[in-house]
Amino acid sequence: MAEAGAGFLEQLKSCFVWSWTSLWTLWLFAALFLVYVLRGPLKVNDNLATVSMFLNTLTPKFYVALTGTSSLISGLILIFEWWYFRKYGTSFIEQVSVSHLRPLLGGVDNSPTNSNTSNGDSDSNRQSVSECKVWRNPLNLFRGAEYNRYTWVTGREPLTYYDMNLSAQDHQTFFTCDTDHLRPADAIMQKAWRERNPQARISAAHEALELNECATAYILLAEEEATTIVEAEKLFKQALKAGEGCYRRSQQLQHHGTQYEAQHRRDTNVLVYIKRRLAMCARKLGRTREAVKMMRDLMKEFPLLSMFNIHENLLEALLELQAYADVQAVLAKYDDISLPKSATICYTAALLKARAVSDKFSPEAASRRGLSTAEMNAVEAIHRAVEFNPHVPKYLLEMKSLILPPEHILKRGDSEAIAYAFFHLQHWKRVEGALNLLHCTWEGTFRMIPYPLEKGHLFYPYPICTETADRELLPSFHEVSVYPKKELPFFILFTAGLCSFTAMLALLTHQFPELMGVFAKAFLSTLFAPLNFVMEKVESILPSSLWHQLTRI
Repeated sequence: MAEAGAGFLEQLKSCFVWSWTSLWTLWLFAALFLVYVLRGPLKVNDNLATVSMFLNTLTPKFYVALTGTSSLISGLILIFEWWYFRKYGTSFIEQVSVSHLRPLLGGVDNSPTNSNTSNGDSDSNRQSVSECKVWRNPLNLFRGAEYNRYTWVTGREPLTYYDMNLSAQDHQTFFTCDTDHLRPADAIMQKAWRERNPQARISAAHEALELNECATAYILLAEEEATTIVEAEKLFKQALKAGEGCYRRSQQLQHHGTQYEAQHRRDTNVLVYIKRRLAMCARKLGRTREAVKMMRDLMKEFPLLSMFNIHENLLEALLELQAYADVQAVLAKYDDISLPKSATICYTAALLKARAVSDKFSPEAASRRGLSTAEMNAVEAIHRAVEFNPHVPKYLLEMKSLILPPEHILKRGDSEAIAYAFFHLQHWKRVEGALNLLHCTWEGTFRMIPYPLEKGHLFYPYPICTETADRELLPSFHEVSVYPKKELPFFILFTAGLCSFTAMLALLTHQFPELMGVFAKAFLSTLFAPLNFVMEKVESILPSSLWHQLTRI
């Protein structure tokens, strides 16, 4: 709260300075306008004769042009402020004022005052960087059989260049090693993973297969050339046969040197990837129990390879089987405070607790008698999940349309919310009353964390980088969900009011110069009535000779 208060004071200071600057400009225009409408009755002394002569020579067109120009300038500032806010999410005037006027206003130094503060800030920064890391989507779709078919039907590209470039980097990391140049087929595939043109990659994979039974070549064809899941599964089975042979050979030689060890690590990654994709093919083709068995066997055989997050695939398949006891067992292992969280883990835990009470839950009854212990646990689980990723409920409640999930996701971001809801919406619908309970309780999370960017409740503060990263990962036709919702800055509203006021003043002065003069005289007389009263009292007290000497200074 202290940090929030300090931030609010800084914004208040900047708003104060820029508001007074704008107000003084406005008062200058207003003063010139009043001089115009009142220039006839005004009495000036001899020292101001020149100024009076100059003002009396000004025509109404000058004052109309003056107010019109001020309106135009205000409008240009308004357009620039709006563009800057839409692009960068902040006010340009506020940013400049905080950066340059803070020292003049006695702002707090950015440097920490003690070592404890420094350590806390560094820990927070490290956490923010780790939470803004982009992860590979454990449930990513097949390019040829799913993403490309979407493009053929709609004419839209579901994947961004940034997302596909990250996938190319992953493929080079998982499927290549330093000894590939010693084997012609692997050397071809090493170049194929770097190709940007899909047809060039597919042609290179066929060329590699002409030389040898290359597992990575089958992987590329299964991912990008196969137009159905059945075709992809056949190619992955061929890849499995070739990959197992390479894995057994490199396993026997892994201790003979660093090069053999790197080759064995590559062959292990290839084998795990193939088996995981085969399990996903079985899941998509309706053989869910077979897919669950394959995933369990894979996790037992390679327990240390957590980079693929196979447990999230397993959770989704178990939910399809409605094996909720097995789902709870998996959560008990992976929903640990020392392990990284995900939307799948948090929302699946919330679904299981909501399942126990959702079929009989009624908001009216709960408001009369209060929440029971089980209902309270379910609500707390939902609040925990919403705090971790606040974008998911809108997709689960179908308040926002879904698109195909990207190949990479940002945890706690909109991309992760899309990936989760795309596969898990059906599981929430299957549990009677679960979506109703979510609808009634999810917004209560935001009352617990009124300043999510500065302090969290159960998790670290919400990272500020999610919007930028999600815009890179998600296609342009999708409206990215932003949290917390950004309100219009004060300066946009103020500039809009200033522009409208000066434009109206210019129009009225041009159309009704005499009537505007009457209104201005009445306004001026009312405004300066207290001042005139004070001046009369001063003149009655001070001698006239002293007042005359003061006016001659």
